[in-house]
Amino acid sequence: MPAAKAVKGPVVGIDLGGTNMQIGVLSPDQKLAGESKRKTKADEGADAIISRMIGGIEEACAAAKVTLRDLVAVGVGAPGAVDPEDGVVLEAVNLRWDDVPLASILSKRLGVPVFLDNDVNVAVYGEYRMGAGQGSKQLLGVWVGTGIGGGLILNDALYYGSFMTAGEIGHTILMPGNPPGSRSLEHNCSRTAVVDRLVRLMKSNRKSILMKLSEGDYDNIKSKTIAEAYKRKDELTVEVIEDTAQMLGTAIANVVTLLSLERVVVGGGLTEALGSSWVELVKKQVRKIAFPDRAKKVDVVESQLMDHAGVYGAGMIAMDRLGGK
Repeated sequence: MPAAKAVKGPVVGIDLGGTNMQIGVLSPDQKLAGESKRKTKADEGADAIISRMIGGIEEACAAAKVTLRDLVAVGVGAPGAVDPEDGVVLEAVNLRWDDVPLASILSKRLGVPVFLDNDVNVAVYGEYRMGAGQGSKQLLGVWVGTGIGGGLILNDALYYGSFMTAGEIGHTILMPGNPPGSRSLEHNCSRTAVVDRLVRLMKSNRKSILMKLSEGDYDNIKSKTIAEAYKRKDELTVEVIEDTAQMLGTAIANVVTLLSLERVVVGGGLTEALGSSWVELVKKQVRKIAFPDRAKKVDVVESQLMDHAGVYGAGMIAMDRLGGK
């Protein structure tokens, strides 16, 4: 992996989500020097969100004992369809944004270059540069949370494809015979899909400790709730989680077969909650399906940077693009 060209000052990495934004200041030697976390409050609109981002940057800078004037660049990972070249968020459903020129707006307000990319791309890039993807030239990252996103590293670089959307594994069709709304990988294997399936089964009189853990309110079933039930070997939860891992592993194995990838990093909120035993289930299925036999050696690993992957990745992208890598 080529080394990043040196920068002369700190950069900011921002992981912008529909619910929360996480902001970190990276020193020139790629250390996390200060951070902040704020609610996104998407219903307040783009201007309010951008102002909140700037407030979070100021807070992170204060924690890092630097000022806005010390910054040399900002990197942002934003959800949805993004044009990294023009710095525009094309469509972000959970932010209710369409064609927002985020990079230029932030750059004008902060007085530094701002580099934009998709949120999962930056998380995968963070793992590639600083975490579980280090040393791999061909890498797939799959983030399993509210939805499912992906990113690709091919020949030591983020791969975007002709339409700048490569890696969108969550939107691949897994079960074409299913009714609309239940065909894609995301429809079947995201945390949202897992909760929906568990709730449907409990409503059909399947017993589960989840009723007690959620205090009888299905809206309380989150990733941590599922993980606790899985840890306790709740029969229904184990059944659904194992089935989900099998479907996810099959989809990943198809990409491994297609691109002959050496490593897969699995991250996201559901993965972080379920931990290594979940990743092992996914790995078992990937290695069962991948073709040919030598591809069954593919390494399937858990995210190391966890919820900091996006901050590190966005910061590293800013460093690399500023340095002309």
